[in-house]
Amino acid sequence: MSTLAPSELAGLAADTVVDARGAACPGPLLDAKRAMATIPVGAVVELWSTDPVTKVDVEAWSTKVGHAYLGAAEADGYDRVFVRRGR
Repeated sequence: MSTLAPSELAGLAADTVVDARGAACPGPLLDAKRAMATIPVGAVVELWSTDPVTKVDVEAWSTKVGHAYLGAAEADGYDRVFVRRGR
């Protein structure tokens, strides 16, 4: 699956929202991993992060472990990163 456009992400309802704003790498990625373990296959985690590296880290991790990186959208001072659980 390819990443979604910001307009598509804006309307996406996440099953779980993880607020990792203010945490430095690797904190947001670790928070995303923990959240992913709590949701069913096909559900979506929305990760809020102020660390600019989070988008790259989460995309690489998602691809490596079989989840679908849906993309990231800018919010008011942070990024909203979306991942669909794949396994």
